[in-house]
Amino acid sequence: MYSKNPIKASTKDYSAQIEKLQAVLAQADVVIVGAGAGLSSAAGFTYGGERFKRYFSDFEAKYGFHDMYSGGFYPFPTREEYWAYWSRFIMINRYQDAPKPVYSDLLRLLQDKDYFVLTTNVDHCFQKAGFDKKRLFYTQGDYGLWQCSGPCRSETYDNEAVVRAMRESESNMRVPADLLPVCPHCGRPLTMNLRADEKFVEDEGWHQASERYADFLRTRGGQYILFLELGVGYNTPVIIKFPFWQMTKQNPRAVYACINAGNAACPRDIERQAICIDADIAEVLRKL
Repeated sequence: MYSKNPIKASTKDYSAQIEKLQAVLAQADVVIVGAGAGLSSAAGFTYGGERFKRYFSDFEAKYGFHDMYSGGFYPFPTREEYWAYWSRFIMINRYQDAPKPVYSDLLRLLQDKDYFVLTTNVDHCFQKAGFDKKRLFYTQGDYGLWQCSGPCRSETYDNEAVVRAMRESESNMRVPADLLPVCPHCGRPLTMNLRADEKFVEDEGWHQASERYADFLRTRGGQYILFLELGVGYNTPVIIKFPFWQMTKQNPRAVYACINAGNAACPRDIERQAICIDADIAEVLRKL
């Protein structure tokens, strides 16, 4: 298994790496994108700083947390307060468009290619930008889905209508009790469909996407493949980063490209097949 230790960060010329990636993009038969939180951050979906204060200054003042991520784990005393926070969070991170056109820029690069996207992001930005739904695999869930907190079954529920109703009726950081979501089958509270523990629901859509990704890999074996990793860190490297390294090593025609400000690196044993660009993803995509 790979670790952080045997990797080598790129110190090569930035412009030369951009040109090399441009050439690979033009010539590759297949592009497999692996997208992590850094891609959405580059698109403006940041969870702290000015954006947090713009939308959650009242929550910060009352409850004392200072970023959206921490707020997601806060032990709110009532479900009315819990869903006041989460409905606001979902609206700005799932149903609003990203502030910057990073995903649209990426789509323009890929629209004429045979591509597939594997992502740990849960903000639905790929589909909002126009990516083909059948070429996407969201492994960790979706802010737009709820599941039974039991769960009593492997089923998820679209939340947009209720979330919008919550936002319209929120008062004093609470939502009305009659909008609190419950499972239509067992009556338990509904919760977010996010992979946080063993209760995460992998519904029918999740399994279909998983099968499409596996079939995509199986039918493109040995081709000239670009594994394009964007903003992937080390929280869950076994989903994207380590498999991309391994598949690159196994295919002498493959290229691994990593774009990640401050964390662009690769193992030494695939260095000759790698392009590591330590820069802002939005800037690199514009140049490409």
